[in-house]
Amino acid sequence: MKEYINPMYHYVKDNPELIKTVPGFLMSPASISVYLGRTHIGVEFDGPEFITELKPGSHIEMKYFDYSIEKCNLVEKIIGFKFDSTRPIPLPLPQVSEDLIFPTNRGIDKLRELKWNFSAQNSIMGFNVPSPSVIEGRFTRVINAFFFDADESGLITRQIKWLDLIPIEFDGDDAEVDTFSFDLSMYKNLIKHDAHYVYPAPDEFKFIQLPKINRFVELWGNKSSSEVMITNFISKQENKFILSMKFGATDIHSELTCHWQSEERKVIRPDFFVVQPNGYADIVEFKLPDIPKSFVVGSENRETFSAWLNSYISQTRVYVSYFDDPNNRRWFEEKYGFKVHKPKRYLVVGRRHDFKADVWREIQADFRDLEIITFDDLIDGVKAQFYQ
Repeated sequence: MKEYINPMYHYVKDNPELIKTVPGFLMSPASISVYLGRTHIGVEFDGPEFITELKPGSHIEMKYFDYSIEKCNLVEKIIGFKFDSTRPIPLPLPQVSEDLIFPTNRGIDKLRELKWNFSAQNSIMGFNVPSPSVIEGRFTRVINAFFFDADESGLITRQIKWLDLIPIEFDGDDAEVDTFSFDLSMYKNLIKHDAHYVYPAPDEFKFIQLPKINRFVELWGNKSSSEVMITNFISKQENKFILSMKFGATDIHSELTCHWQSEERKVIRPDFFVVQPNGYADIVEFKLPDIPKSFVVGSENRETFSAWLNSYISQTRVYVSYFDDPNNRRWFEEKYGFKVHKPKRYLVVGRRHDFKADVWREIQADFRDLEIITFDDLIDGVKAQFYQ
C-alpha cells in the first residue's frame, strides 16, 4: 500500500484544508488487517474517523488472516459470523457500499429486545439478509458498515470502517505451492478521490448523539461486557451527554478519589458525580444489566431486596456517610471544585423486565435518597428528549 497511503499523505499535507475531512484512519491507521481469500484480498483500515493534524511515522498494527486454503465466503469470514437468512443465495455487494446495517435474524431479534434505535442510523438497512459476498474479478469497497449477530452472551457487533476487496488470480493446483497475483494500479487513481472523501457522519446534534446511544446499547447488550467497560464508555467526553441529559447535570465527573479526613478508612471512588445547576452533585453507580439472580425475595407482603442487591445499596450508603462529615466535604470541595452534601444516589442495574412487580418500588421507598434505574430507563430517558 506504499503507492497509496504515502502519496495520499503528502497530497493532504499539500492541501491542509483536507485534514479535518479526510478519513482519519487512512492518514493515521491504528491497524491494517489483510485477509487472503481465493478470489480477493481484503484490506481493512481501522483507527480514528477524523484527525486534527497529520502525524508522520505513527505505529501501525498489521494483522494477517489466510482463508485461501478453505472454500468459504470471504466477506462472511471478515465479518466474523454466519448469516441465518431463509434465503440460501448469497447477496453480492455493490462496487461501493456506504452505511450498511446488516443484522442476522438472531441479531435483529436482539436489537429489538434491547430497543436499539433504528431511526438513529442514516443507513441502508437489511432484514433477513443473505450472506454478503463479493463478485469475482471486481474491486469492491465497504465503508462504515455495521453487522450484528447474537448468541448466548448477548449482542455481537462488528463495524467495518473501510474495507477494500481487491481481485486476485489464485492458483492452488500445485500440491506444494499456492500462487496468486493481483493488480494495485487502480489505487493511483483513487488517491485524490479518497483524500477528498468525507467519511459519513451526522451533522445535527440529535443525529450525532443517537448513534452513540446505539453504541452504548451494543456494549451492555453483550454479557461479556464488564462494569469497567460500561463506565469507561460513559466517562469518555463524547458520551457524557448520556448522564447529563438523563439527570439534568451541568457537568459529569468519573471516579474521583475521596480520602477520609477524620478517620482511617479505605478511599472511595463513586462511578460518577453528576453536578446539578445549583452546584451540588448527586452520585450515580453502575452495575451490570444482566444479573441471573432474583432482585426481590420473600413471601407475599414480606418482600425485600435480595442480599446481593442490598450489598450494592450498602456500597452507596458508604458514600453518604463520607459526605456527612464536614471535614470530608470541605476537603472534597477544595480539591474538586464542587459541593456534595446529602447526595441522591442512583443505582443503574438490571433490565426493566427484572422489576415487573410494583412491589419493588414500595421496597425502594424505604431507602432515603436512593433510586434504582434500569438500563432501559436510562436509555429511554435520554432518547425521549430528542423527540419532544
